[in-house]
Amino acid sequence: MQEKAQAEFEKSLPISREDFQKLFDYLEENLEENNCDNSLALTKQFWETNQIKNAEEVENWLKENGGFCDCEVLYKMEELFEKYIKLKI
Repeated sequence: MQEKAQAEFEKSLPISREDFQKLFDYLEENLEENNCDNSLALTKQFWETNQIKNAEEVENWLKENGGFCDCEVLYKMEELFEKYIKLKI
């Protein structure tokens, strides 16, 4: 049952696990220097810098999973990845 949930979660991802890992690293680094401003400003900067083509789809996915600002993306999405994929963050 857990493998099925992991597979479904993996299929739902709008970008690769590797890109999510890079995003988490980027947010962690930048949120140490700047407070979260309750927006996705840093996340959007990451998309532009890394030429993420489906940014709107990614934003919708993040919001559907509780990521409404940069700090929520970092903490809530990391929890999801740890739960479903056992990603080492």
